[in-house]
Amino acid sequence: MPRRRDYAIDHRLSDDDENIHSAWDNSLDPVLTVEPGEVVRFECRDAVDRQVGVQTTAEDVPDISFDPVHPLTGPVAVEGAQPGDVLEVELLDLQHKGWGYTAFWPGEMDLGLLPEDFEDPGLHVWDLEGDVGHFVDGIEVPLDPFPGVIGVAPDEAGEHDTLPPRSVGGNMDVKHMTAGSTVYLPVEVEDALFSVGDCHAAQGDGEVCVTGVEAPMFVTARFDVRSGMDIEQPQFETRGPFTPTGRDEPMYGTTGISDDLMEATKKAVRQMIDHLHEERGLSRGEAYLLCSAAVDLKISEVVDAPNWTVSAYLPESIFP
Repeated sequence: MPRRRDYAIDHRLSDDDENIHSAWDNSLDPVLTVEPGEVVRFECRDAVDRQVGVQTTAEDVPDISFDPVHPLTGPVAVEGAQPGDVLEVELLDLQHKGWGYTAFWPGEMDLGLLPEDFEDPGLHVWDLEGDVGHFVDGIEVPLDPFPGVIGVAPDEAGEHDTLPPRSVGGNMDVKHMTAGSTVYLPVEVEDALFSVGDCHAAQGDGEVCVTGVEAPMFVTARFDVRSGMDIEQPQFETRGPFTPTGRDEPMYGTTGISDDLMEATKKAVRQMIDHLHEERGLSRGEAYLLCSAAVDLKISEVVDAPNWTVSAYLPESIFP
């Protein structure tokens, strides 16, 4: 359907404490109530709630707490939304604040795809300049920001962890929910109670080391209520981009083949880390960080039992 490109911001929500929560809970009072068609600009904190700054080092990473994680801005009540409806969220604009970070934790904490491969933590603090994030050795990763967490309140009473995604959305980490995209969320409670956060300036499909390019950000969205739409879990419309440059470009691919999809995924990423280390001169930790920020995982085949194939795609345009 055609999208309106022009908009005026009707409401602004800062990241002040009174607008922040860290659990899904349908008993929370809304910090704002809007009419369908109105536009809200959300200020979002980073995923670990300001525990990381531009001076943070890898040695500090083990002290970063995940309890709680994901400070979310909201909840916002949308007038007229009822259980069984669908909340339409048109993402109009996302703006980073000039910096971000990608980190992995010590292996003993069992976080990310390959904790058994990395005993020590790793961190890269990114200088984000316009549409580019600067990595090591002149590597530049194109940016296309998106909210890692976007969702509405579940109907089940009580507080619910934000880490796993849910049928009402949440921590989906879909990198193609960028500006110009529209997200559809099944409504389970009156007024929907929408919240957003955990913004990423960039991410590889998979977010393999447990972080993308995490960044504080502004998210501008327009809301509508769809009463004639019936979905069980989130859906979305997007124009991508589906490659870092937004066009077909040279890629280097590695594969993982196994009778278990998770093991196949690990094999594909391990081979990509090997490639980046041996052919591009990165340390293995740097390669792991870059995979999380810029390497896309795809399920290539799930029909040729007993083995399945996962592929990892590295865009060669990021190298100088």
